[in-house]
Amino acid sequence: MNKAAKLREALRGSKPIVVAGAHNALSGKLVERAGYDAIWASGFEISASFALPDANILTATENLAVAKQISDAVGIPVIADCDNGYGNAINVMRTVEEYEKAGIAGICIEDNIFPKRCSFYAGVKRELVLPEEHAGKIRAAKEAQATRDFVVIARTEALIAGWGMEEALKRARMYAEAGADMILIHSKSKKADEILEFARNWTSDVPLVSVPTIYKETSVTDLQKAGFKMVIFANHGLRSAIKAMRETLAVLRKEEKAASVEDRVVSLEEVYELVGVSSLNSNEKKYLPVGAGSVKTIILAAGFEKELMPLVEDKPKGMLDIKGKTILERQIDNLNACNIKDIVVVRGYKKEKINLPNLRFYDSDRVDEGCELASLFRAESEIVGKVILLYGDIIFDKSILEKLLQSEADVSLVVDRAWYDLHGANGTAPVRQGDLVALDPAPAAGYRYLPSEVSARVVRIGEKLPWKEAHGEFIGMAMLSERGARVLRETYRDAGLKGGGKRFHEAESIDKASFTDLVQELVARGEKVAAVDIYKGWMEIDTFDDYKNAWATLRK
Repeated sequence: MNKAAKLREALRGSKPIVVAGAHNALSGKLVERAGYDAIWASGFEISASFALPDANILTATENLAVAKQISDAVGIPVIADCDNGYGNAINVMRTVEEYEKAGIAGICIEDNIFPKRCSFYAGVKRELVLPEEHAGKIRAAKEAQATRDFVVIARTEALIAGWGMEEALKRARMYAEAGADMILIHSKSKKADEILEFARNWTSDVPLVSVPTIYKETSVTDLQKAGFKMVIFANHGLRSAIKAMRETLAVLRKEEKAASVEDRVVSLEEVYELVGVSSLNSNEKKYLPVGAGSVKTIILAAGFEKELMPLVEDKPKGMLDIKGKTILERQIDNLNACNIKDIVVVRGYKKEKINLPNLRFYDSDRVDEGCELASLFRAESEIVGKVILLYGDIIFDKSILEKLLQSEADVSLVVDRAWYDLHGANGTAPVRQGDLVALDPAPAAGYRYLPSEVSARVVRIGEKLPWKEAHGEFIGMAMLSERGARVLRETYRDAGLKGGGKRFHEAESIDKASFTDLVQELVARGEKVAAVDIYKGWMEIDTFDDYKNAWATLRK
């Protein structure tokens, strides 16, 4: 059922239709959440939201845009306050056509002249159009509507203008005879006497509408008993919002601390719920392809390297500057370039120096004991979903990250096959041995090759792997699928429970283990660990020579 049909059905019901004003989509949702039957797209509220008087200063297009925004955000009918129809009967026809196409359930047009003035502005001379002219607008509106359910409310300002009860009744009868679906009788009297008298003298079957803004002691029940079918609380949402915002902002300006207004504001989570963030997340998971935007990165930047002294005397190595950018900033730039914005950093040595914006931090105090794995699991709560694990001392080309993101394996390690060409294939021992990897199948030798469509499996990994048995070097970048992250957590917990102080692969114990020790444990338990092979394109900053080489190599 469309919204006009809902409003028409409510008109046929026995209960009064209780309506509240709104001036944008958010206030409309609040009206709906409060349980009202319909929303009044209030000209007063909409004009005020533009910081303008309610005096036909806003165009029909501007008012229509707001009414549509409200209607699009809610499931209940919206009735638009269209002032005097934005012109004569011909203008009214266009107004009806456009509002009906926008999904508005009904409009209200009044017999004020153009430009109108708000009914309650003091000291304003009131002029109304001839009743015959307004009746012509009503006929034009009814003939222009495309569906029979669309509701046209005729409003008379005769009592507001001080023209008396007889004039108000005469005009209302003419508008009803012209085809109006409802009659809105307006009054600025502080008591309901005028509109109650009007209702007593109303003999037509066309239902009545009341707007009890000034005669505020009169209840919906009182008005229903008097014969009113619809009651509109036209502007209370906006007025209460102004009061609340003014008071909150005054306290905040005085105290200059967000906590001072905590009892005056809703939580961010409530705002998220109101605007549909949960639905957004659900739809993203349902319809969007899994991509980098859903990936989290954990950067391990807790360690201390004495070989880099005195460069790291007052800062961690991740904050070493190389041609105007720190190592960590270079990593973040590449992550952001791949649409990875959810970044966690595990800090340790000189942790207070790592304070870049838009990051989450976990701190580890064990920075010089070879406790890399323990540092990683300081952020265990973050090892959920699709996760990239990144050593905090490497500089890498963005293409490496892009290739890793294409992997569909549960556990993927980036392995540099250039190491094999340099050492394994020609029997040249490395000067310094990093985290070496043995693969199955072994990669082909030589610089001319085509990568296999099937990723090689990591069968052994570690610093103590005999170099002659290695096929590549793990660069310090890995990726876990949602399942891979779960398996990694479970394996770590299980190994810790069973291990105690026992040796854990290359480490004295799991308490002093490296990430590669946990990877080897995954392999030992039969878990497939895929190698994403690359050929150079990265650097590790572990020594002063590494640092000098980076300065010499990087272009900018």
